Amino acid sequence: MESGKSGKNFVYWVSMGVTLAIVAFGLLFPAFFGAAAKGIFSFLTNWYNWGYMLCMNSYVIFPIFLAFTRFGKLKLGAPESKPEFGNIPWFAMLFGCGMGVGLVFYGIGEPLSHYVSLPFGAAPGSEQAARDAMRVSFYHWGLHPWAGYSVVALSLAYFQFRKGAPGLMSSMFLPWLGEKGADSRLGRTIDILAVFATAAGIATSLGLGVMQIVSGLGYLFKLPNLSMDLGGRHLDSALVYQMLAIVVLAVIYTWTAVSGIEKGIKFISNLNLLLACLLLSAAFSFGPTAAILKRFGLGIFDYFTNLIQESFTIPMKASPYKSWMSGWTIYYWSWWIAWAPFVGSFIARISQGRTIREFVGGVLLVPALGSFVWFAVFGTCGLQLEINGIAEIGKAVAADISIGVFEMYKYYPLGGLLSIVMICLISTFFITSANSGTFVLSMYSTQGDLNPPKGRMTVWGVLQALLAAALLYTGGLQNLQLISIVAAAPFSIIMVLAWWCLWKTLTNDAGSLTELEK
Repeated sequence: MESGKSGKNFVYWVSMGVTLAIVAFGLLFPAFFGAAAKGIFSFLTNWYNWGYMLCMNSYVIFPIFLAFTRFGKLKLGAPESKPEFGNIPWFAMLFGCGMGVGLVFYGIGEPLSHYVSLPFGAAPGSEQAARDAMRVSFYHWGLHPWAGYSVVALSLAYFQFRKGAPGLMSSMFLPWLGEKGADSRLGRTIDILAVFATAAGIATSLGLGVMQIVSGLGYLFKLPNLSMDLGGRHLDSALVYQMLAIVVLAVIYTWTAVSGIEKGIKFISNLNLLLACLLLSAAFSFGPTAAILKRFGLGIFDYFTNLIQESFTIPMKASPYKSWMSGWTIYYWSWWIAWAPFVGSFIARISQGRTIREFVGGVLLVPALGSFVWFAVFGTCGLQLEINGIAEIGKAVAADISIGVFEMYKYYPLGGLLSIVMICLISTFFITSANSGTFVLSMYSTQGDLNPPKGRMTVWGVLQALLAAALLYTGGLQNLQLISIVAAAPFSIIMVLAWWCLWKTLTNDAGSLTELEK
């Protein structure tokens, strides 16, 4: 194939065609689509669970190791370059695009789910079960997800800002791809896989977001029944509202993406951080403050003392623990890997001018600490209701995990008002993730253009909404989880090769890097 413009359009048209084919397949053959997704899911969780675990562990080790080497002083850009964004806006955009709506969706539901049913030997409902529940929640939302993002972001930023390569996944493999780079067949294949993984990860976030928004609105207000029959299938009222929410939010996140990073994305990220801090402060003040502080401290202690053992526990035989691990840890690891292309690309885009050491500290530690605080505050607020016999909130979460936070607010001051603010936060979290993803997908399909055309961002905004709608239509939360696991499998290997290529390039460049001589 020709290089240049045709190569640029090749990635765009093929990746768009694959996304549309998945949407059409899901809408036309929902039962077959769900069965096929479950079959692939079963295969991957039975035969590749070790792959997800080992790959994620390598992502944690590499950036920490790199930060402590002499390369830690290198800037992601020219030696004299300065950061484009201050620390607060940088952290706000990191947190918003990296965690998104998942943090709100699982902040109360996950600790409670583990508390009432956790296969670690502790009696359900015991104090040890509460400690285990918090430790596991910290594990799933701690260093591992951010390490995966940092591997992609570090590699991309180095090749973009020090080597002048385009902002494409294939740029991380210049040592292998040679002069053709993104125009080689392997380069285009990598870029197409990155687009698919990104679209799947964002669709999962979008689906979770609208599920919780609709659940919250239905929980707080009596919404009229909008159930209908469509194409021979009955759509319940909740699904109809979810589709309407996708349309409304798609318009907002596409518009903010088209507005650019400085205007739209940065503004929503700052608003997002403000709302998150407001809700955290309210929950900490109105909730069981002493218990929150206790579980935060114990959670961090338990997390770090069990981190290595937990990271390398890979059950190979069928057991309750393996089933639990497939539904939680493997799902999370694959979700983070599916998110890594777009989050890594976006983090690279906003991190020019920072040193590798500063980057690793900011991307790996600060957001992970923020996640610990979030789970300690909201998880403890929910757990204490259950522990003290005030409410059987665990049953409500088991029936519908998306209403956990709204069920919890019933038992705290200003619960109704805070529930409305929480719906606003879910919306801004979702918009922040989706507009970042729209921006990055447009970069991928325009040969790494750091300021992609608005028309292409509009196309990707619509396609993400269609994919999320198709996944909700064919199976709701389960299919959202399945598609992220499937999309992440090939990309997990690509990410391991990416950090290997970065290390190889750094060692080869060592003699010419003037900063290393200072």
